[in-house]
Amino acid sequence: MEAIRKAREAAGWWAGLSFRERRAHLLSWKRIIAARSDELGDVIHAETGKPLGDALLEIMLAVEHLDWAARNAERVLKRRRVRSGLLAADQGAALEYRPLGVIGVIGPWNYPVYTPLGSVSYALAAGNAVVFKPSEHTPRTGEWLAAAWAEAVPSPVLQVLTGDGAIGAQLVAAGVDKIAFTGSAATGRKVMAACAQSLTPVVIEGGGKDAMIVAADADLDAAAKAAAFGGFGNAGQTCAGVERVYVERSVYPEFLAKLAAIAENLQPGDDGPYGRMTVPAQVDIVRRHVDDALARGGKAVVGGPESIKPPYVFPVVLAEVPEDSAAVTEETFGPTVVVNPVGSLDEAVSLANATSFGLAASIFSKDTGRSRALARRLRTGAASINSVLGFAGVPALPFGGVGDSGFGRVHGADGLREFSRAQSVTWRRFSAPMEVMSLSRDPAVLDRAVKLFRIRHARGATPRPADPRSPGRPGA
Repeated sequence: MEAIRKAREAAGWWAGLSFRERRAHLLSWKRIIAARSDELGDVIHAETGKPLGDALLEIMLAVEHLDWAARNAERVLKRRRVRSGLLAADQGAALEYRPLGVIGVIGPWNYPVYTPLGSVSYALAAGNAVVFKPSEHTPRTGEWLAAAWAEAVPSPVLQVLTGDGAIGAQLVAAGVDKIAFTGSAATGRKVMAACAQSLTPVVIEGGGKDAMIVAADADLDAAAKAAAFGGFGNAGQTCAGVERVYVERSVYPEFLAKLAAIAENLQPGDDGPYGRMTVPAQVDIVRRHVDDALARGGKAVVGGPESIKPPYVFPVVLAEVPEDSAAVTEETFGPTVVVNPVGSLDEAVSLANATSFGLAASIFSKDTGRSRALARRLRTGAASINSVLGFAGVPALPFGGVGDSGFGRVHGADGLREFSRAQSVTWRRFSAPMEVMSLSRDPAVLDRAVKLFRIRHARGATPRPADPRSPGRPGA
């Protein structure tokens, strides 16, 4: 693949730059994106159907991460001394993070700038070249980013390949040093299987079925607004949004009424609170989930099958939906929210965790300490307390999931290290006072070393009683 050949050549130059030199190039790229954000926003709007305001918000979040990666790469990845320890006292030791080489990034269509730049920005800041394959539904967005890069940095350190899944498969098989994939769990498994053939490492973000927990003491107005934003924003096409809500029974009717009042007044459109469904096939998934939920005894509090008017889907609020329905177990990726009552917060946590996904969750309660304790029990990569998607705007926080939501992390220091390889280096500073790393070591030296070892590590241990049936050790 020609793009990989060019990337290999460019990677040598890019990795040879200092952190400060790379930072200057990355910040030049950032300034172009920020200065022309209206232009990029128009491209995103045209390709995804999301309102221009949402497109601009996505760009702003992406630029914050780009800026953080550029400015913090040296602090996170620079060479640093580490303690050698007593056994290796004669050795000096240091740790350094080196670039992997060429990173292949396969991006999604729902957030065509924010999500892929979570990998692209951090991979570049870590000293790698990147070949980026945007979704076939948002190719112009990817091409715009590549053109902005070429203007800021006249080197193919960042290249874009457009096309369908076949191009992505070629990229996976082209011999890159790591793949960063965002998409469905099913496709993620195929990517991982292909990477296994060459032992190419991979970081995967495979979607979510994210839950919100609403405690009896929560600010219900704030919780309802957040559930609406997380569930209906971007037409529900947000992997870390809100698809399930578990509400303590005592406040369940009031919360449901507040959420319904918000949903009933939402009208999708080009200038509405959210836009069309980006991918026509996603409409069929939404329809199937709504039909299944109602067939199993769930209630349509707002909307229903009649809400599906391609290319738009009007808000759907479903209540008391069986936990084994598709609307609860599968990622819907549409503007629908399932709201179910629970008898306790323990039950809410149990139900929130009863999924193969584990990307994000949110908790609403006035008791912050209890909320933090609940967050620790959630099987997710991220959690927000009294907000949704709060972590998305914090560049220092890593992002990623468990289970079908994938593995590996982007963003933050963990994201920089995700696209690096740790290299450990030692050097002998002086002759060891006790030479034990030798084939000709003195038995007396080893004996002294063992005595020191036991003094240091076995002090306070209770000796095992002697077994009277065991013969004595020779010379004992």
